[in-house]
Amino acid sequence: MIARKSTEIYLDANATTPVLDVAANAAREAMEFSYGNPSSKHVSGLKARYMLESARDSVRDVLGCGNGQIVFTSGATEAIQMGVFSTLCHVRDQRDGEPATPRLLMYGATEHKAVPQAIKHWNRLLNINNKVVEIPVDQNGQLDCDFIAQHAADADLICTMAVNNETGVITDLNAVEKAIRDQNSEVMWLVDCVQAVGKNRLKLADTTIDYAAASGHKIYAPKGIGLLYVRENLTLVPMMAGGGQEQGARGGTENLPGVAAFGAVMAQLAASETRTFVEDSVLQGYRKQFIDALTEAFPKIVFNAPLEGSVPTTVNFSVKGFASSELLDLFDAAGIRASAGSACGSAVVGSYVLEAMGLPAWQSDGAVRLSFGPLTHQSEIDAGCLRIHQAGQALCDSCLLPSSKTDWAKDEKLDGLIQLKNGSMCTWLLMDSETGNCLVVDPFEELSERAEALIRCQKSKVLAVLDSHAHVDHDSPRKMLVKVLDDVVTEDAKTEDELGWPEKPAGDVELADGTRAPYINFSAKLIVAQVELPGHTQIGRVYLVGTMRDNKLAAEDVEFVFSGDMILMGGIGRTDFPCSDINGMFDSLRRLPKLISPTTVLCPTHDYNNEFSTTLESERSTNPFLSSILCDVTPMTLEEFLERKPTVDAGISDATNSELVCGMIKEPRSGNSEAIEIARGELKAFFAERKQSWIIDVREPHEFSFAQDWSELGFDEPPQNVPLTRLSGFLPTLIKETQTSGREVIFLCRSGRRSGVAAEIARRVGISNARHVSGGIALNVTTKGVADEWAQPGYMI
Repeated sequence: MIARKSTEIYLDANATTPVLDVAANAAREAMEFSYGNPSSKHVSGLKARYMLESARDSVRDVLGCGNGQIVFTSGATEAIQMGVFSTLCHVRDQRDGEPATPRLLMYGATEHKAVPQAIKHWNRLLNINNKVVEIPVDQNGQLDCDFIAQHAADADLICTMAVNNETGVITDLNAVEKAIRDQNSEVMWLVDCVQAVGKNRLKLADTTIDYAAASGHKIYAPKGIGLLYVRENLTLVPMMAGGGQEQGARGGTENLPGVAAFGAVMAQLAASETRTFVEDSVLQGYRKQFIDALTEAFPKIVFNAPLEGSVPTTVNFSVKGFASSELLDLFDAAGIRASAGSACGSAVVGSYVLEAMGLPAWQSDGAVRLSFGPLTHQSEIDAGCLRIHQAGQALCDSCLLPSSKTDWAKDEKLDGLIQLKNGSMCTWLLMDSETGNCLVVDPFEELSERAEALIRCQKSKVLAVLDSHAHVDHDSPRKMLVKVLDDVVTEDAKTEDELGWPEKPAGDVELADGTRAPYINFSAKLIVAQVELPGHTQIGRVYLVGTMRDNKLAAEDVEFVFSGDMILMGGIGRTDFPCSDINGMFDSLRRLPKLISPTTVLCPTHDYNNEFSTTLESERSTNPFLSSILCDVTPMTLEEFLERKPTVDAGISDATNSELVCGMIKEPRSGNSEAIEIARGELKAFFAERKQSWIIDVREPHEFSFAQDWSELGFDEPPQNVPLTRLSGFLPTLIKETQTSGREVIFLCRSGRRSGVAAEIARRVGISNARHVSGGIALNVTTKGVADEWAQPGYMI
């Protein structure tokens, strides 16, 4: 595996920016020398007042405010609140206490969440009860001006944005203004200008915009300072009453250091003829470099917004087959700091912005935003592009992207069990590097491309593509996958069996309950036996993977069982489908424990709570219903099962899930990850004292390949890398060795998120001494940033 150097390259400027030297110095001066209260009448106060008003003048110049009012706030969110609050207070006063027909409060479908949340909050709190309406956008992210024109006459407030924070799309404010004012000259119009300041020329006084919000930390000033522009002669209702500061618009002593820093940045912008940081052509050139690097690194890339009509500092893209979280983890390992969208919505889920634009789910779920500041330097762009190339190559080396290398499987041979996931769907690959054999179990269309990439990269020979049962909600892509892999599948895999079992197995093996089952030879050690166990559907099977001895497959020799939807993490398969066999389910559940050991790893078709895999022992201990069925002393009877199971199935709700739920699913089990809390800087001593512990890094190989100085964490050599996607295949080894030795197991990853999941899995299957490092290793490793290597005058990092 190639070791790659990782240093920080910051490409998340739409979330926040570093602070300019001039801004930091201005804030320091305000704190050290101009610390007077701007409302005081003595000399110190007058100096502070001068600094405050000088900053305000610079803002007025940059934004083209004319005689409009500038109110300094804690940030753009507060500024938006003030505009919405003032408008709705005016609406309430106009009603004069009389009931009125609800009118409209409109906002763009791709607005920052601060806007609709503020509208809904104050609409409810002030008892306005207007109808909140989302303005649709087209596939390019532009507002539907016909919709605006159609409804503007009935609106009290219309909120739009100048530049979208996720896609960089520039709103045609002239077209929006015409659509509004041709129909309604009185309606309040609020514009979020956060991502436009310093990138686009703004002349607010030349428009009929009533309120405009901006933020300091998006343009190289500190966090905690923003502003609201208020059109001339417009009344502003203070949200905070106090000492009459900010012309009576906002009570409370001004944040003078923040204002001074903001003003210093604005003064630099005011000195520019275009009121922007650099010429647009420079930024266009930077973006082209990124576009070229991304296209070369990720051949299946799709850009989610048109380049024409977008600010050049934002690039939003998706790579088919990859979720946002995967790409962000890869970029973070490579030292590239990026995001999936707004930093205020930190959970990586589908982008509401891209969904509003009508883009397909895979683009929304896989969106990544690279954003650089307008003062980014050429050296940083070059470094970023190099790292993007390295990230793409890392995916190639991990067999997740096509590669032009003729011998691309040399870096790493894949052995054992690999779990591919998409939502709750699980496709399993069993691989053997010595023979090149591969088995695919429960293929899903959404995971087929990744399965194919892994198989071809490893130059594998596919012995079979198997389904565990006939799916209820979709047709299996098994035959399609066999056809796609025609040149690497065996003739036996091209079977007519409805679930893909080869027509000519190697023979029959005696199972632990004394019955016999057909099997195929998988490797020098392992066989795969097929057992008919219907229930969830009338045609159902499990596949036992283990070591055959004297033509017998003992329960303790079964390492894995592909259990389909018979036993899931937290439940059992439902039997209320027309194609289900409830009697068969009872018999199958009673028989399975006779074939496998309590610690055999169960590999289901679905994983609804991100638990990856389980064991029979774990499920019996946490599921009373299953435990009663499998009880050796007084087991549940068939009659009881037939009576109780329909009630269990009736409690399953598909309405709250994006896909059909195939089994009884309990609430996610309370986490038991035994987190180790270690203060920053103490990890080195912690690991140095635990050289006998089993330390496992659960990051994916393409992340792990970016080298770090493990000696900084007390390691003589890198820890063992067992990716979370391969942990299920490693569990049998982990279970056996820890039961014998009692050795402590410590999982780690970058943030602690995946290591926590790994520790929960391990403890759930009986590895009681498994723990993980809470918070991950990211905060405990000295990372040399891009600013250290490519520092330029003007930055304060």
